Amino acid sequence: MVKFENELHDLISLLTNNTWPYHPDPKPSGEQIVEAYHKGWYQEDKETIWIEKDNEKIGLIIIHDITDTIPSFDIRLDKSVRGKGVGTKAVHWIVDYLFGLPDKKIRIEAYTRSDNLAMRKTCNKCGFVKEGYLRDAWENNDGSISDSVCYAFIRRDWEKKEITPIQLNEWPF
Repeated sequence: MVKFENELHDLISLLTNNTWPYHPDPKPSGEQIVEAYHKGWYQEDKETIWIEKDNEKIGLIIIHDITDTIPSFDIRLDKSVRGKGVGTKAVHWIVDYLFGLPDKKIRIEAYTRSDNLAMRKTCNKCGFVKEGYLRDAWENNDGSISDSVCYAFIRRDWEKKEITPIQLNEWPF
């Protein structure tokens, strides 16, 4: 993993040469990426990190709310490496990286569309606990609305290397 250092050309290449079906805009244009970059999308209260293999940029991690005690993240993988375990390795790296920071993160949240089964499986495989199903909570740029699923990994579980069960249905309300 290598920190993003304003490699705008590489960013445009990755994001325009792939389709992102589970993101609000599945096919962003180069102009949209440049505009978002200049508005601080990849820098302001975020950390953007390249996923590399053999010195080739194969994906991107964006950690949101990096200064908060409860960050979240987004992963984008090149189509050539999807389904090959790269996402799982990246999520494990994110967990260890964030909980290893000196400012003591409390938890890490991950939100994904309910139909993004690959990400849901990855979160589960990496020790994230499904904490909620959010109806009509994901707005897509085409005007459609999707359901979302919330996962989290808490520091206590990371430190003890065990998963604390949640009390989601403790009460009927």
